[in-house]
Amino acid sequence: MTTSNVRALGHRLLSVLLTLLGLLLLTFVIGRVMPLDPVLSIVGPDADRSTYDQVYQQLGLDRPLPVQFGYYLRDLLQGDLGNALLTGHKVTDDLARVLPATVELATMAILLGTGLGVPLGVYAATRRGRLADHVVRVISLFGYSTPVFWFGMMGLLVFYAWLGWAGGAGRVDLAFDGLVAPRTGLLLLDAALAGEWEVFRSALKFLVLPACILGLHSMAYISRMTRSFMLAQLSQEYITTARVKGLSERGVVWGHAFRNILVQLLTIVALAYGGLLEGAVLIETVFAWPGFGQYLTSSLLLGDMNAVMGCVLVVGVIFVTLNLLSDALYHVFDPRTR
Repeated sequence: MTTSNVRALGHRLLSVLLTLLGLLLLTFVIGRVMPLDPVLSIVGPDADRSTYDQVYQQLGLDRPLPVQFGYYLRDLLQGDLGNALLTGHKVTDDLARVLPATVELATMAILLGTGLGVPLGVYAATRRGRLADHVVRVISLFGYSTPVFWFGMMGLLVFYAWLGWAGGAGRVDLAFDGLVAPRTGLLLLDAALAGEWEVFRSALKFLVLPACILGLHSMAYISRMTRSFMLAQLSQEYITTARVKGLSERGVVWGHAFRNILVQLLTIVALAYGGLLEGAVLIETVFAWPGFGQYLTSSLLLGDMNAVMGCVLVVGVIFVTLNLLSDALYHVFDPRTR
């Protein structure tokens, strides 16, 4: 590795650390000025003043804000995110428990969104101005602009209450809850590894509807971006040259134009996946999905800043990691960046 590459890597790592530090500092300050009182969440509104003051000091809220933040960073470097008021457990343990459920939901959603969004975007671009293009654009606009919680409620009403095709609230039928020992936290994978296929089918039934709703939202975004990228490429001179040489339309579209937007699409899909991981709050609330979003929402309402700060750190790390991964894939698929 050359000196310039080492220097660039050092600058990138420093930028990542400063970004995460700034994110934590901003969240910490906002958490301390919020009107919610974490002490009351612990002792209750009927506690006497001495009990309140004792818990207030135990939480370290009597210290100046810079000192509180310094202690938080010290504990963070030791891998300690504190205890959650909501559960009484360590925040790290809570995050390890709830994050796999959101990862499972978001992964299924992004697979559906990408699998549908990319072909639709390419199809619309190759038929610009025609009926098919307008239909795809309307579907994308509807999917992207309609509130996801409305989709969730309508989905439960139609596919669960009326048709009975999908599972309702939760992650699995109550009869199978706790039947499979968690290995990875991904219920479908754990059920398959344990050979519990009834649990697998039940979990899949509960997963499909919320994943499809999130997938529709990401599909709308990915298809719009794919169409835009493809239109830019299809207007280039090299596409005209390829057609003049007699190359088939399929070869022109997929072999030339699509290959040149692949790097851009990787970034779009990565960012969409990160958005699903941290933005599935509403759909998890509607479906009572025991994941990261529901945990974050409950912690915010309780004023549990240890849990909130842990969630913010996880979100920051996810986006930073996805951005770094996108940059690495840029170098793999685009030789001009090497």
